[in-house]
Amino acid sequence: MLTNVFTVVMIPFLGTVVGSAFVFFLKDEMNRSLQRALTGFAAGVMVAASVWSLIIPAMEMAEDMGRLAFLPAFVGVWLGFAFLLALDRWIPHLHLNSDCPEGKPCGLGKSTMLVLAVALHNLPEGMAVGVVAAGWLTGNSGIGAAAATALSLGIALQNLPEGAIISMPLKSAGLSRGRAFFYGAASGIVEPLGALLTIALAGLVVPLLPYFLGFAAGAMLYVVVEELIPEMSEGEHSHIGTISFALGFTLMMMLDVALG
Repeated sequence: MLTNVFTVVMIPFLGTVVGSAFVFFLKDEMNRSLQRALTGFAAGVMVAASVWSLIIPAMEMAEDMGRLAFLPAFVGVWLGFAFLLALDRWIPHLHLNSDCPEGKPCGLGKSTMLVLAVALHNLPEGMAVGVVAAGWLTGNSGIGAAAATALSLGIALQNLPEGAIISMPLKSAGLSRGRAFFYGAASGIVEPLGALLTIALAGLVVPLLPYFLGFAAGAMLYVVVEELIPEMSEGEHSHIGTISFALGFTLMMMLDVALG
């Protein structure tokens, strides 16, 4: 079982690595419409995963609270938002298509801050996988292998375009293809690290699992609202990001229900 859990934890990171490898096959800078489409798709997957894989299970686990069954998810979502907001204000990072760094002032280069922005984005995804895997390991939370696998595959699916979105601009900024790939892949390492840390704290996580599921959902939704939706909508008006959001949302919804 531990081997299966480790596989579930590593699948999202593999998605980032494969996506980053696109830098070896795409010659030119990524088309702006394609970037919008990929960002919208990732946002749709994250919203659907937050709802079907995290918030709904959190409320189902709290059914014994009656009309207050929403409370753990409600509290968790707000804590997740607050946690990511604090990290966003503290960690120096630079969003794509922006020349204005965020977080604490520092002397880091543009490439490093781009990687930190994606790493900040990936952290809640790793935590989400870790929370679900911790519930699966205990065997008494109602979370099974299928649910954990569905979430892991969904996050890996949206990490494919994200890997390309970070590695391609790094190449355009002057890095070699090898270094651009390395930085792109490295931005995803926080996912298995965050997941493994969460699993290591299973003794703390599982008794409060509904709250932690809500926490992971809130952190992921913060990234969608603060980063992905603005990126898929900026510039000249286009529906490509919106359509891609719907595609990612429905695909993740189907994946979660079919496998879960």
